Amino acid sequence: MPRLSPRTLIPLVILFVVLLWIIIAINCPSGGIALTTRARDLHRLKNRTSLPQPSDFDSRITLDALLQPGDDRNRWSTTRGARLQGEVIDVAYAGAEATNCFNPCRRDIHILIATRKGAAKSEHVVVEVTPNFQVGDWTEKTLQAQLVGHWCEFEGWLYFDVGHAEESENVSPGKPENWRATAWEIHPVTKITVIR
Repeated sequence: MPRLSPRTLIPLVILFVVLLWIIIAINCPSGGIALTTRARDLHRLKNRTSLPQPSDFDSRITLDALLQPGDDRNRWSTTRGARLQGEVIDVAYAGAEATNCFNPCRRDIHILIATRKGAAKSEHVVVEVTPNFQVGDWTEKTLQAQLVGHWCEFEGWLYFDVGHAEESENVSPGKPENWRATAWEIHPVTKITVIR
């Protein structure tokens, strides 16, 4: 059997990896791409498709409660639903991530909310619309046009984004790089209502 030269083998390996990625990206499991059980479990929380039921909502969770200073890693539970009202500051696609199998066509939409226009980044709370809920008019452009500058209510599942904890004011107070108040989010958002 003839041996393949590196000149032939390298393109074949690259082609195989690209094809494998395409297959996984198109058929991305709820656990995303993860090497550990913990990472898969976190991805599954982000990719939930069930709607929170009335008994799931924690009425103590408000925008003001999330903005309370102090290390908040254990303040809430990811098994609970939440309703938050706030001023929408910005709406933008997130980057491709392991949760969505690095598929550039399956990206979360970040919505930044605060208690008022002009709030510092360290006073922003993030809520995220996942690809599973991006149906109909829940696209980045439509949500930007409908929500930015408006007071809105968001419902969904509570999630602590450990990957951004060190960039939050509550976990790392005073860091100039902080771009959010807390790593707690509504992720995924399951309902949006424009209040005013």
